[in-house]
Amino acid sequence: MKKENTMIVKQASRLNHVKEYYFSHKLREVGQMNADGKDVINLGIGKPDLAPPAEAVTALKNAAENDSYHGYQSYSGLPELRKAFADWYLKYFDTTLNPASEILPLIGSKEGIMHITMSFLEKGDQVLIPNPGYPAYESAAKLSGAESVLYNLTAENNWLPNFKELEAMDLSKVKLMWINYPNMPTGARGNKETFEKLVALCKENSILLCHDNPYSFILNKEQFSILSIEGAMDCCLELNSLSKSHNMSGWRVGMLGGRSDYIQTILKFKSNMDSGMFRALQEGAIAALSMDQAWFDSLTETYTERKVEAEKIIDLLGCSYKGDQSGMFLWAKIQDHYKDAIELADEILYGANVFITPGNIFGSNGNRYIRISLCQPSSLLAQARERIEKFKLER
Repeated sequence: MKKENTMIVKQASRLNHVKEYYFSHKLREVGQMNADGKDVINLGIGKPDLAPPAEAVTALKNAAENDSYHGYQSYSGLPELRKAFADWYLKYFDTTLNPASEILPLIGSKEGIMHITMSFLEKGDQVLIPNPGYPAYESAAKLSGAESVLYNLTAENNWLPNFKELEAMDLSKVKLMWINYPNMPTGARGNKETFEKLVALCKENSILLCHDNPYSFILNKEQFSILSIEGAMDCCLELNSLSKSHNMSGWRVGMLGGRSDYIQTILKFKSNMDSGMFRALQEGAIAALSMDQAWFDSLTETYTERKVEAEKIIDLLGCSYKGDQSGMFLWAKIQDHYKDAIELADEILYGANVFITPGNIFGSNGNRYIRISLCQPSSLLAQARERIEKFKLER
């Protein structure tokens, strides 16, 4: 008789306070609903459904057929890729970066959040994280042993940092601060005055200011980099990505820009985590970065059409919203009779087979908000509205 294996290896304590990512477990539930024949329409995730540039795909294919391109690559990426990122930043962000020392290609910008965190934070440090904000900031902080300190973003302040509140805080242990504009999840845009104040605040308090900037080209006419602000190179890093701007989320191509010594510090960590990016992906990224304004104009046209359909859903749900949001989501405030956004999101999921994101997952300041993704065709958004309308009528 085979002896039952009862050995249990305990997980590392660093994982004790890190939850599974919301979308990871929720999509399993949605997957089971689909397996049961529910045919759920997913309006929850910001996963671009459009094709990447044909030029990028062609470059990828051609490079993949080169037998010499399948070996290990530099931890710092191809010089040609760093140059392409530098040219992109100069053209669209009016920001000059030295491709040899001030740009580090990444295997997706989400990777960069962890790299920055692990390179600069440790137990005893504090990190300022927006509320609401991208959950990965806090998860990375917990894994590093640092303490997360939330700062408020509110509708009353146009989802921008409240400097009176920040200046009243004890910042003596704060080593790093996360910002994200155009903002996810709220769709708010940053502005030069706000960025100048943030740079001044962080320089005065010796805080590394990290700008997560992947949504610049989605429903946003003017691209802006924190690194364009005078003095920003002293205290700032910026993450960017081709996931949203070029519909290349599965390619996992991002970048980090900043002062050379900061880049070298992060490279110490990164070089122990991967063995470089596949050469063919880099060649494809170079081609994507050469796209002209017509590419981005086409994106804007598509997302504008989808936003109109998403607004119809929001209106049907009786939610309120600002019409000038940027990014690939629509952020809306729920009606008072709902306990919180999870109640409304689950009502629509189980009643209409439409998955939308409750704002709770982004922090307590998102409790009264929902988020709808624009990463589905207008026809499917219209179908989702019809399902919700039918559910409401039959209730």
